[in-house]
Amino acid sequence: MSLTFHWFLPTNGDSRHVVGGGHGAPVTAAGGDRPPTIGYLTQIARAAEHLGFVGALTPTGAWCEDAWLTTAMVSQHTERLKFLVAFRPGFVSPTLAAQMASTYQRQTGGRLLLNVVTGGESHEQRGYGDFLDKDARYARTGEFLSIVRDLWDGKTVDLAGEHLRVEDAKLTRLPDPVPQIYFGGSSPAAGQVAARHAEVYLTWGEPPAQVARKIAWIRSLAAEQGRTVRFGIRLHVITRDTSDQAWAEARRLLDGFDPETVRAVQTGLGRSESEGQQRMLALHGGSLDNLEIHPNLWAGIGLVRGGAGTALVGSHAEVAERIAEYHSVGIDEFIFSGYPHLEEAYWFGEGVLPLLHDRGLWSHPFRTQTQPPTVQARFATSGRP
Repeated sequence: MSLTFHWFLPTNGDSRHVVGGGHGAPVTAAGGDRPPTIGYLTQIARAAEHLGFVGALTPTGAWCEDAWLTTAMVSQHTERLKFLVAFRPGFVSPTLAAQMASTYQRQTGGRLLLNVVTGGESHEQRGYGDFLDKDARYARTGEFLSIVRDLWDGKTVDLAGEHLRVEDAKLTRLPDPVPQIYFGGSSPAAGQVAARHAEVYLTWGEPPAQVARKIAWIRSLAAEQGRTVRFGIRLHVITRDTSDQAWAEARRLLDGFDPETVRAVQTGLGRSESEGQQRMLALHGGSLDNLEIHPNLWAGIGLVRGGAGTALVGSHAEVAERIAEYHSVGIDEFIFSGYPHLEEAYWFGEGVLPLLHDRGLWSHPFRTQTQPPTVQARFATSGRP
């Protein structure tokens, strides 16, 4: 089976430096270097489509542009790239969300994927009028997804749940295809929702042994529901022709971290209710030392950014090897990003993907007759040794 790769649309802004934001961390000044205009995001999306990424993740929250609206606009300037739209079930009715997804599928030719984000920070949820606690939010997410799935199946839904109530709910036009649900979360409540509703369970970039334990946990829960789940991982990436070049770039990013900003971000993230965020923080402990926590796995991004805080760093061959290692423990989908997102997409797409193609782990999803050249063929054509 071919691995699936997604890229990231930086709807909070882009830069040659790390842009903060997420889980209560403010967007840093670097986010203004390349504002998230439709023109710039379209450049990234079209590059990702050309290189062979299947989809592009867009985040959700007060710190970034709205994912639904932004991707709907960018979709009109792309042809095949799918959009992994992050959204929070508590902010819109399940019937309206099901209808929105159905419309999106028709207007884009079936290019919607849904990343369901329950919401890990109560103070941010309250800003949107949501005053449930964390466990209640997960319970509501379960009710929400049950309603949405039944509507997508063409059923008329009557449900009086603990948190949601609908009567005689139905759709006149069904989505084709039905969007796949991506879902992440490290708490027991999250695991139960993932087991019942997710097609793809997502984890942030912890070391492979920790990821393997998470996969075993979700597989067991899904089996109890008579279901199987695929697994994906969210990581940043810094890949170059040589390992020294990649680590030099990581050091350049690290040198740009203001110590006061690091302290402020770590203090804020330390208050996060998200178990996944706390696991990210534990990987580096707020220290700038010993940030390579597994071969080629660097925890530096998480010093100034909430959410995904680790990056694969190394030569193209080393990054390909780490991807193969994650695949060996059960990961089939990868969501990558890098600063800046336009240039880093090309470093990865032109440097790593051909290596994975040569190993039989990846094929270009949009090319059925002309596959990307092998590494040997590219070198022969370019005259490189």
